[in-house]
Order: sequence, then structure tokens, then C-alpha cells
Amino acid sequence: MSNNLSVLKIVQTVGGLVICFWLSACSPPQTTSIRFGLAVAPITLDPRFATDAASMRVNRLLYRALTDFDEKLQPMPELATWELLNPTLYRFRLGQAGRDFHDGTRLSAQDVQATYEFILDEKNASPHRSSLKKFIKQISVLDADTIEFQLHKPDPIFPGRLTVGIVPASLIHSRHPLNKSPVGSGTFQLVAWPVSSYLSLQRRSDGQRVDLLEVKDPVVRVLKLLRGEVDLLQNDLSPELITWLMHRPEVQITQGEGAVFTYLGFNLQDSVMRQRLVREAVAYAINREEIIHYLMGDAARLANNFLLPATHWAALSNFVGYSYQPEKSRQLLATAGYSPEHPLHLTYKTSNHPVRVRIASVIQQQLAEVGIQLDLRSYDWGTFYGDIKSGRFQVFSLSWIGVKMPDIYRYAFHSQSIPPTGANRGRLQNAEIDALIEQAEEMTTVEEQAALYQKLQSLLIQELPYVPLWYEDNVLVMQKRVTGYRLARDGNYDGLIQVVIK
Repeated sequence: MSNNLSVLKIVQTVGGLVICFWLSACSPPQTTSIRFGLAVAPITLDPRFATDAASMRVNRLLYRALTDFDEKLQPMPELATWELLNPTLYRFRLGQAGRDFHDGTRLSAQDVQATYEFILDEKNASPHRSSLKKFIKQISVLDADTIEFQLHKPDPIFPGRLTVGIVPASLIHSRHPLNKSPVGSGTFQLVAWPVSSYLSLQRRSDGQRVDLLEVKDPVVRVLKLLRGEVDLLQNDLSPELITWLMHRPEVQITQGEGAVFTYLGFNLQDSVMRQRLVREAVAYAINREEIIHYLMGDAARLANNFLLPATHWAALSNFVGYSYQPEKSRQLLATAGYSPEHPLHLTYKTSNHPVRVRIASVIQQQLAEVGIQLDLRSYDWGTFYGDIKSGRFQVFSLSWIGVKMPDIYRYAFHSQSIPPTGANRGRLQNAEIDALIEQAEEMTTVEEQAALYQKLQSLLIQELPYVPLWYEDNVLVMQKRVTGYRLARDGNYDGLIQVVIK
């Protein structure tokens, strides 16, 4: 297989645009601000309501949380350390660093209490309430530096749930509009947000300005980078654009491992897809290595597990996944009663994003080679996602972004999590899987939970509600006048804390 022709067409198009662009205007003067081009701007700067990726990543810069995650995605102290006093009582002690709010006041245990009690109050409609209400029974302030969380039941990974940025209690009570006028204790503070597509921040340590500019079109975003209107781009670029940029001497490109898990999902209530032989036949027919190399420019890694990366503390790390075995796929299809005279027909739904349609087209071709006729249908995001949540599909593809906590398995695979109450989009109903999820949640140590979650992953691999495809890499493109930005696995913007102008 070769994708050289399509790459050449894109490169010629983009190259022509660049030439026209440079002929039509001179380069703008350099500024002292570092300008970061975004595909999508943040929606809210209030961490109690942020759920979209851009908002959560910007809020990490503006606010500090009690905890964060280390390289193995285990909870680690951010604002506070903790101790487990008994199976249902955690005591957190605030450290001295990171406790100065932007308005000059001091962050205290009262602010922590006010932030989480606001989230837990049903009338405030915080989207984070559902993930916390079943754990937190009571919050008590012991002194300005110490706070306790009484839980309904034991939860050894509870500290990892306290990653919401802390806001001042005084502003909560006064109903200050934090969504547009944030006051946190993070490394950056807001300078201006005059329009939704432009956000200016200032780094508190040295006064460095960082401007975030929304440019939805990836080609225009690249043109702005080359013209000097933008200094940094992270992700949301097609493989063709990345390949083309690698040959531009005025920019530097860095790739790093990412946490975007892409998968092929099945409707297990469908009369055809509920047959495990059929699901296995699809899995063995997909040449993931070929897609990663030719369509994604090698900017991805094979996913051989469900949701969690191999480095996660609860991951099953010794399974190699479903490799490309077309002959085995044909044998499985024959066993299931399909043949060239009686081929298997499936409908595959995806979004109308050009890259996703291109990948789906290659999967369509690969499945045709083993005798599976795939009817490919692409829709705008709203229609596509609505169909998936409603169960109107046989096969679909989607991604999970930045999974950190293993209790995602309840949300994604428990029989009680079928939409709209969860994200069990494939309508998996398996009593053994439900029991393992419930048992893992009742364990009182991380080691016990890890053992059960690994057993659960083995069962999911056998049941195959998904075909794990790959983890997409993070890609950073920078002008050479800036340096010091480090890519994070989950795609956050923490690299802005160190980035400088040469």
C-alpha cells in the first residue's frame, strides 16, 4: 500500500499556499510574547465546570490542585500530602508552595472545602459531581493547613480524584465569574480574554506573556507558524502537514508518546456483531502497522490493551494484542458461515474529519481483502456521536483522551453504564466483567485493585468489545526563536511553564 500520491497532492497544495502567502505579505515583527496556536479555544476558566480538553489544560496553568499524577499515573502530591487514618478517612496537609492566589490572598483548607462542597452541591450542576458524590461523605477543616475527607466506603485511589483546581472561598460565596475572570494559585494568571479566540496569560515567575490563539483550520495554523504569527503548535495536524513541516528549515519538530487511545467499537446487541468469531475476524484483518506507517507518519504506537497504557500501574502488560493475520480472519469467517458466495456485510460509521475518513477507508480496503464488505458512512460530529450514544451502528471508531484512573472500566464497560448513564457504547453485558469491576472497587489496597483490573483486562481481550488500535503521539512544532517546551504524555500545556524566547 502507498499513500504517496495523496501526500504529494497535499504537499503541493500547502506549498503553493505558503508561496502565495509569503509573496503577498512581509513577515510581521517579532514580539516578546510567546504565541501558542490552538485548534480549539477553552470554553471556561472555572475548573469546577471545565470538561473539554482545552479548558482543562489551560486551567492547569491557572489553578493548583491537591494532587496530580506521576509517570506511572499514580496519585502524587501537588498542593498537599496525605495520610490514610483508617479505610474511609484521608487527612490532607497543605504544603507551603503554590498557595498564593492571584489576588494576593493565601490558599487555605477553607478554600479546599469550599471548592469541593460547591462541586458536591447538586444545585450547582458541576459536571464533576457524579465522579465524587459516591465517595465523599463529609469534608472537615481542622486548621488552615489541614483538611479531612470522610468517605462512604474505602477507596485506595481516592487522592487521584482530587485534581480539580482550588478556587478562593470568598469568590465562591460572592459568585465571582471565575469562568471569565479566573483567580487561582497557578503558575500563570489571566491578562486578557477580549474575544473567545484570543487569550493572554502571564507567567508569574518572570512576567513572560503567553498568547493563546484559536485557529481552527490546520493549514492556516501552519501558515501562521511559518509567517511568524504563531510560535508553537501542538497536535491537531494531519500526517501530511507534519511530514511536510519536517522539511521546513525554519521550524523544529518534536514527537512524544501520547495518551489518546483509538479503538474500533462493536454493537454487541446487533445480531451479527454479537458473534465473537465475527469480531475476531475483523480484528485479525486490520493491518495496524501499515496504517500507522503510511497514514499516520509513524506518529502512533500499537495499543495492545484496553484504555490503559502499558506503563500504568494497573495495566496488563504481557499481552501482544490481535496481530495482522488475514488467513486466520478468513478461517474465522468461514467457521461463522461466511464465504465469497455469502460475504459478510457490515456498516462502519465515523466522523467526517478528513483523517478519520481516510483511516476508515483503509480499514474498509483491508477488510475487503478477507471478504468483509464494509459500508462506510461519515457524518458531522453531532450526528455521528448521537448515533453512537443511541446504539445506531454496527461498527464505529472513536478515541479516549488522557485516561488516568482505572475505574474508567465501570464507565466504559459495566452493564449499568449503557448511554445515557455511561459510555458503554457497545452495549456490553457480561456478568463476569460486571463482577470484576465491582470487586476491584471494593478492594482496600492498590495491589489488590491492580490484580483484579489486570484480570478484567484479560477478560475484555477475550470478549473483544473493542479492537484496540493505537495510541496517537503528541507532536510539537516550534519556531526556532523559542526553546524549552516539553511535551506531556496527556497533551497538557505544562510545557509553557518552562518555554522561553532565545
